[in-house]
Amino acid sequence: MRALLMTEPGDARQSQVADVDVPRPGAGEVAIDVAYSGLNFMDVMARRGDPGYAKSWPYRPGLEIAGTVREVGANVVGLAVGDRVAAVPDGGGLAEVAIARAGLTVPVPAEVSLRTAAAVPLGLATAMLLLSEAGRFAPGDSVLVHSASGGIGSALAQLVPLLGGGRLIGTVGRPEKVEVALKSGYDVAIARDEMDADAIRAANEGRGVDVILDPLGTSALALDLDVAATGARIVLFGNASGGALDALPPAGRLIGGNITVTGFSHRGLVAGAPQRVARAIRGTLDLLAGGRLDFPVTELADLTEVPPAHDLLAEGRGAGKYVVRVTG
Repeated sequence: MRALLMTEPGDARQSQVADVDVPRPGAGEVAIDVAYSGLNFMDVMARRGDPGYAKSWPYRPGLEIAGTVREVGANVVGLAVGDRVAAVPDGGGLAEVAIARAGLTVPVPAEVSLRTAAAVPLGLATAMLLLSEAGRFAPGDSVLVHSASGGIGSALAQLVPLLGGGRLIGTVGRPEKVEVALKSGYDVAIARDEMDADAIRAANEGRGVDVILDPLGTSALALDLDVAATGARIVLFGNASGGALDALPPAGRLIGGNITVTGFSHRGLVAGAPQRVARAIRGTLDLLAGGRLDFPVTELADLTEVPPAHDLLAEGRGAGKYVVRVTG
């Protein structure tokens, strides 16, 4: 079968589509014929050699898929060959066949295309978990999202209004991304070289922000604290730059402002609380099936188009959510 292979840390030159053996499921697993696979920044972090993302080299990337069940392993119940599913594989999702744990494999309603479903397990589901669990979002809350024009940022732009949110503010890495963020649903978008506390407070009508979702490591944490409302929740959910992380702020500042700073890791939940990830996948699929949520994606036609798309993400030039057509 065809699969994307990263031979060593690097750029697109170290990624190639190769012919590899078809995997078979073990106990508690399913094999899935992949129709579409989602692209994610975690694969970019693996490709550049960030610690903890690639278990070994060569590495087979791909962390969210949609397709049909090909084979079920021992002790699997509730799933059968031919079922349409979305799943979180442990890597290897950018391939014609992938393996996923049954507990992280969710049936896709008939009303949802597999193309859209491929953007759910790590894209929309992560956005839902960031808001509902890590950010303790409540209707009327204002929300600030850094890297607003990316896949997670565009997912949050769909979910915040749906869940009853207030002002939605985004920051973007490049001035040309401002329009992308505004078109995806942000009330205000600010280029990073122009973002400061005054600009963000002005965007929120002079008030502090209730929920701040930050994938930039700790590079923007001082700013986050400066614009945080009393009782704000700041969620650190990545380290896009790959740089060293700074120490967290003194406890006195957090206590005085009733501010929470919390971490979020999709990988951590997959490893330690997979039922929470599966629940978020089901919930967002139900929203899509009921017509309450519409999530546009950019489709790549073939696995060979993935390495240059990973370059776009690595350079901050990607826009929105990308999925690749694998089979079918």
